[in-house]
Amino acid sequence: MKQFQVLQLTKTIGEKTLFENIQFTIHSGEKIGIVGQNGTGKTTLLSVLANEVIADEYEKKHPNDYTIRLLTQEDRLDLDLTIIETLFQSDTPLMRLNYEYEQVTRQLSEHPTDEKIQQRFTDIQAEMDAQGAWDMNTQARTILSKLHMLEPAKRVRDCSGGERKRVALAKVLLEESDLLLLDEPTNHLDIDSIEWLQTYLQQTKRAVLFITHDRYFLDEVATKIYELDQGKLYEYEGNYADFVMQKSEREQLAVQTAAKQQNRYRNELKWVMRGAKARSTKQKARLQRFDILKDDVLTKTRETELEMAVASTRLGKQVIEIESLAKSFGDRQLIEDFSALVKRTDRIAIVGPNGAGKSTLLKMIAGEEQPDQGTITIGQTVKMAHFHQHIPNMDTDERVINYIREVSNSIQTASGERLSATQMLERFLFPSHVHGTPIRKLSGGEKKRLFLLRLLMEEPNVLLLDEPTNDLDIETLTVLESFLDTFGGVVIVISHDRYFLDRTCTTLWALDGKGKVDSYYGLYSEYLAEPEEVVEVVKETKQEERPKERKKKMSYNEKREWETIEDDLMQLEEEIEQLNGQMEEAGSNYEQIAKLTEQLNEKNEALDVLLERWEYLEQLANEQ
Repeated sequence: MKQFQVLQLTKTIGEKTLFENIQFTIHSGEKIGIVGQNGTGKTTLLSVLANEVIADEYEKKHPNDYTIRLLTQEDRLDLDLTIIETLFQSDTPLMRLNYEYEQVTRQLSEHPTDEKIQQRFTDIQAEMDAQGAWDMNTQARTILSKLHMLEPAKRVRDCSGGERKRVALAKVLLEESDLLLLDEPTNHLDIDSIEWLQTYLQQTKRAVLFITHDRYFLDEVATKIYELDQGKLYEYEGNYADFVMQKSEREQLAVQTAAKQQNRYRNELKWVMRGAKARSTKQKARLQRFDILKDDVLTKTRETELEMAVASTRLGKQVIEIESLAKSFGDRQLIEDFSALVKRTDRIAIVGPNGAGKSTLLKMIAGEEQPDQGTITIGQTVKMAHFHQHIPNMDTDERVINYIREVSNSIQTASGERLSATQMLERFLFPSHVHGTPIRKLSGGEKKRLFLLRLLMEEPNVLLLDEPTNDLDIETLTVLESFLDTFGGVVIVISHDRYFLDRTCTTLWALDGKGKVDSYYGLYSEYLAEPEEVVEVVKETKQEERPKERKKKMSYNEKREWETIEDDLMQLEEEIEQLNGQMEEAGSNYEQIAKLTEQLNEKNEALDVLLERWEYLEQLANEQ
């Protein structure tokens, strides 16, 4: 079994240390997902392992014949080649032979009467037979088919951006390697291709180290998780669900230290607020200790909070009305006779295969494209924000803080608090030392997060989100999902991220790419489970009036229970408080903390049950 060992890897960019003396070993067959906030160095790590970026310190151990292939997010393809030629553009004998075969095939189609080309074609065919190269050719075309690339003779220059990403993915999958490095491989893939890629990676004997924001994909493929956090690398055995559980346990142990630090911080703060009458050596030392402690505690607090519950402009009764919409490109009908009524709190996902017209529909709603037929009526109070799949060009020399201040110097949160642009940047995980940084120094995900903040600073009430999950880290996504839960307006989103759609949307507009748009009420995963039985959203109808139920009287036992239930609640709450105190005293005793955690969970569950019972009895008591 081959293995790739990394020792003492350190990499800094400017003043920022991405990783410091990290080490790990990758074994054959392992599928390792990398997680961490944008800017922690996930992409840089892959580039270092592929020898495309030089580390400050780095020692590696592996067999001499160990090969690594890297899928980047950048487009590095030769535009003059066809798709199938691109796949065989490699240095191995069988790949070179297939490359020559595809080139001569193209030449023969362009010059069918050229005898020299005809002879070369015959010779190459014979050599393909002799070398057994046809299997690789078949494999290449199968991979392209699974990725919905059905025109292998098409030139790369004529492909869309998404198609080029799929060509690059097909190429790296076809090439022989011991270690596959994949940076966001699910970007630009539709659901069928994602599920095929899941199965392909599960079955390959190669080691795979991959970055993805797709939590379902991570859960299905990963056998181990690497987390990059503040220059350190943490390893977790298992898939994404295992990672979430293990990280929770790790942070539970760390919270004891954090609680003690916060108590010290509060005590130090009281002393500093009183003011020191004299500046003795001891007092100066205490002030220095206070500054260090304050930075440590507040930095940890900022890193665990990404506040996004901002206010939105008031939305009136009329939002968006779509009537008999039609749109085509050339002979292809994308949308035909589509009508829909969007209400104030709707959460709508636009789904369908690549090229079905999802982004086109969103652009028509935004007024950026005109329909061939039909109308889209926008309410007078609607204030839209359109988050494009590709963020608009930024002035890369502009400072981060100025980019936000161009829109607004402050914003009101949902709770009525007024926050400055500086405060909002900090809540979006841009610490103060980054505010004056030129945008060019941000990672791709950080730029996307910055653009999202800029849109929200406009306080919209209708959000149009086109692939918002691409390039965003999982931590940012979880908070974005929580924000959408509390957002007071309409959300219409395009995404291939199944987890994100399940979390945020309850209505689907499903495009089939042939003009039909079905409406479905339910989760995206439920829709995928019954693709042939799409259910139309039923318009609200007035329900038949039901006879009023007679008031229910309390039984004798319920009256006795009502008299004591508040005392029972207080008793449970006191027991929970005692257990929390014991957790703090347990320190680093993991075994004791595990036992206390189990007891605490049982008490909290009992409290939930008792609270539900209390609400029921209170309702009965009020009806007496």
